[in-house]
Amino acid sequence: MKKLVLATLLLISVSGFSQKFQLGIKAGANVSNFVGSDFQNASRSSMVGFYGGGFVGFYLGNHFSIQPEVLFSTQGAHVKDLSTGNEQDFKLNYVNFPVMAKYEFDGGFYLESGPQVGVNVSSSNFQDKTVRNITNGSDFGWGFGLGFHSPMGLGIGARYSLGLSKVGNANFNNPDFRNSVIQAGLFFTIFNNHMHP
Repeated sequence: MKKLVLATLLLISVSGFSQKFQLGIKAGANVSNFVGSDFQNASRSSMVGFYGGGFVGFYLGNHFSIQPEVLFSTQGAHVKDLSTGNEQDFKLNYVNFPVMAKYEFDGGFYLESGPQVGVNVSSSNFQDKTVRNITNGSDFGWGFGLGFHSPMGLGIGARYSLGLSKVGNANFNNPDFRNSVIQAGLFFTIFNNHMHP
């Protein structure tokens, strides 16, 4: 009897908690570049990459939620050496941890904003140097986004993330540049899609 009561209370507790959150996966394309100081004797342009990962949305009412995420993201810029004409990608791979404050309007459209911490996990080579050796191991930024989330759980979103910390370290000639990333992609949530206004 005690086991039955305990199991019932546990089920009620899990059920009550599950009514307040969503799990989701997301993936899409990045268009990234650097803002700030120019590279010495080089021009830079946007580079296309990808991102993907998962998130949890914790609802604080019917419209507002807090959404921590874990995303793998390829970022950087396409760089052209003005003296030689050589071109190559200055590419970094980050594991990013955004925490977005999200407001969802009636009908499923939403706005979001929040901080992001990134960990530089791997990179390409650039001018005979490993990019990871001339860049910082962490990155801090702020994101702004919008999108649409359907009652079925499928959604589409776009986000701009502006780096607030320097990408290059002291081993790089001109370190005062920051990440600038536009993301667009699809996501899908499970649990409580009926909560959408």
